[in-house]
Amino acid sequence: YIDAEVAIGKAVSHRRKDFLLFTKCGHWSAEGGNRSDWTKAGVLRSLERSLQRLGTDAVDLLLLHSCSKSELEQGEGLEGLEAAKKSGKARFIGYSGDSQAALYAVETGRIDALQISVNICDQEALDLVLPKARERDLAVIAKRPIANAAWRYDSLPDNGYHQEYWRRLQALKYDFATGDARARQDADGAASVAMRFTAMQPGVHVLIVGTSKPSRIQQNIDLLRAGHLKPERERTIRERWKAVAEATWTGMT
Repeated sequence: YIDAEVAIGKAVSHRRKDFLLFTKCGHWSAEGGNRSDWTKAGVLRSLERSLQRLGTDAVDLLLLHSCSKSELEQGEGLEGLEAAKKSGKARFIGYSGDSQAALYAVETGRIDALQISVNICDQEALDLVLPKARERDLAVIAKRPIANAAWRYDSLPDNGYHQEYWRRLQALKYDFATGDARARQDADGAASVAMRFTAMQPGVHVLIVGTSKPSRIQQNIDLLRAGHLKPERERTIRERWKAVAEATWTGMT
């Protein structure tokens, strides 16, 4: 994302052994005509650019970035990942995306990890993809785990990235995502319920919770310490989704 890899490389490349480093391939390049390139060569070029920007010789996980099912079926993107792994420039490989494309990627048996949308407003993966991922013992990274905190807005947000989840919340009408509960920073507040719902799903291992405030990291840890939701709360969230979700409510890439 723009200069993110460069910034990360400057900040931490000198202490590479202190952390696990993940990135995605398929970003635009001049030689690709400013479009994603899912050929084997394109994936490997993308990785080389990332390694240069990050100031390292290998990443711990390399993910295909949301290419379509048809592109996956062509096979070259997966071949690129496998070549990267064989060369040692990626310890593990995976796919980032949703719905039928994610299911296809899992069923190939050629990946180690999956990054997929899972949250109170985005539950397609819980039935469609995660059971298959568990069968294959894949590492699962949940993206958008708190649904972009769309409950913060009283009306349709200007940020288009948040709008679809806001619309879904209007139909789902979860009690913890309305009224005063939206702002509560305790086990019954919206942030805690949403985060714990995602974190405790069978097969989910890691949450991507973005923040611009370092203090939020400890707050999120504290909220997660409340552990599993009460069974009735979990059941209500799932039943409400199944009763209200429209066919178009697929995973949000």
